[in-house]
Amino acid sequence: MLVLGINAHHADAAAVLLQDGRLVAAIAEERLNRIKHCAGFPALAVQEVLRIGGVSLRDVTDVAIARDSRANLRSRLAWVFRNLHRASRAVRRRLADRADLADLETQLCDAVGSSRAALRAPVRRVEHHLAHAASAFLFSPFERAAFLTLDGFGDFASALWGEGAGRDLRVHGRVTYPHSLGILYTALCQFIGFDRYGDEGKVMGLAPYGQPRFAAVFEKLLRLVPGGFELDLRFFNHHTLGVTAGSDEHGSPSFDHLFTPELERELGPARPRGAPLTDRERDIAASLQQRLEQAFVHMAGIVHRATGLTDLCLAGGVALNGVANGKLLEHTPFKRVFVQPAAGDDGTALGAAALVGAQAGQPRFAMQHAGWGSSFGATEIESAISDHADVEATRLTEPDLLENTARLLAEGRIVGWFQGAMEWGPRALGNRSILAHPGLAGMRDTLNARIKQREPFRPFAPAILEERLADYFESSHPSPFMLLVYRTRPSRYDELKAVDHVDHTGRVQTVNRAHNPRFHGLISAFGEITGTPVLLNTSFNENEPIVCTPRDALDCFARTRMDAVVIGDFMCTRRGEPAATAGAVSARGVA
Repeated sequence: MLVLGINAHHADAAAVLLQDGRLVAAIAEERLNRIKHCAGFPALAVQEVLRIGGVSLRDVTDVAIARDSRANLRSRLAWVFRNLHRASRAVRRRLADRADLADLETQLCDAVGSSRAALRAPVRRVEHHLAHAASAFLFSPFERAAFLTLDGFGDFASALWGEGAGRDLRVHGRVTYPHSLGILYTALCQFIGFDRYGDEGKVMGLAPYGQPRFAAVFEKLLRLVPGGFELDLRFFNHHTLGVTAGSDEHGSPSFDHLFTPELERELGPARPRGAPLTDRERDIAASLQQRLEQAFVHMAGIVHRATGLTDLCLAGGVALNGVANGKLLEHTPFKRVFVQPAAGDDGTALGAAALVGAQAGQPRFAMQHAGWGSSFGATEIESAISDHADVEATRLTEPDLLENTARLLAEGRIVGWFQGAMEWGPRALGNRSILAHPGLAGMRDTLNARIKQREPFRPFAPAILEERLADYFESSHPSPFMLLVYRTRPSRYDELKAVDHVDHTGRVQTVNRAHNPRFHGLISAFGEITGTPVLLNTSFNENEPIVCTPRDALDCFARTRMDAVVIGDFMCTRRGEPAATAGAVSARGVA
């Protein structure tokens, strides 16, 4: 059974390939077309997952897409009848499928340059939030667990919860349109001037710089009720005007503002993008984050009471909020939490495919790492290096590669680290990363000035040996996908200056020896030199999607001021600049 999963005509378009229940490949379209969060049809991603699998469209037995206009039909119709007087664009949009999904079969065949006859597989539609739930539970290590999904909207719902056992998912409840934690968070991000798609993570980073002095306002905006949560709709317009999607000047998704003038009467004028940040914006961010965390704990309580379970699987765009995720381990009965690395809408391609497979009796697949994208061999790496005349490269044995890279990092150098298969999901996890010393006080500013160009309040993440987690952070729960935020131990504040956030927390990645042996080996080598088994890990990019190919990596290296790039077995520096090269073996035609 060969299942092609697709998230199409929605932000974070993606494609996934499963064979007999086993994950073969998973890629977001943005990594290939270089447009952040791109929507549309994932033509390049479909081509690439089929190439990685060594199959053609003709071999595919099932196509699964995370969109089903029949889902939650009773709730849709009830909403329409209650709101006929509005005659809103929102109602009309949610009553029917998007026109761009009407002929998915033709788009698939066009993507791979095949005739319509090449597609023999049926197209199966999966409810958006069921796809989210499947992407978490069916790839978790748990045979039985609760699940909770939270996002903006999908198929007329914004939250879904229940329990999974074996290959089966049982739904206990939903929150439906127009109430949504995702809408709340995005609307307030827009209000304080972070109005680009994906800016929610910036506001999560800003929140610890403020105080929740607007808590009373947020208790009004979002009510926590026995069945879930409710928005005070006076402050939002998505249910009257609709969420009008478009593209900004970069081709990324964009949305009109989701708040009404009523919000400005409560909080004052909205901050335009680019205006100076004041304490008011910091305090709004803190109040927003606090209310979201309260809602997370509230929803987790509902799920626990419904299921009685202590293992929880999370998915949906709101589950990318690692701070809120981490609070669940502190303030709820749940003992173990699994968050699938592509928790956002790209992950629905994975869940749709897995659910179709599970319903056909295919086995589950525990996801232990995120390396499910494109990978490149030595010949391809050498070809990319040869195209950069200003790059000098040396091929090293693995022990020397790890030792020399660790020494560069210990000296305070900034190194691009490009290894194996590209990560699935929005986080760089040691395959497409920029690495640095976590204990140098000025490293954040240096990284931003020389490479990242990010807002100074945004933290960088610590990647730590899994077996040393509890020595540095107040948790022993693994966090392999950098989606849980933990408190830093006070004794480690000074040692982790560059990755310890202002509130003394870190968005931790735990690195397991078996699942990423080379990255684990590098952190170990750095720890032997410095005494700190931690590296600063940020994504290998500069205001663009994370790099995919060796050429992407070298192009990023050329236009920034990182000190070296390690691609596979090759240590790359600018020609004429020294680099540690003990035990070097010259690359053919390169060094």
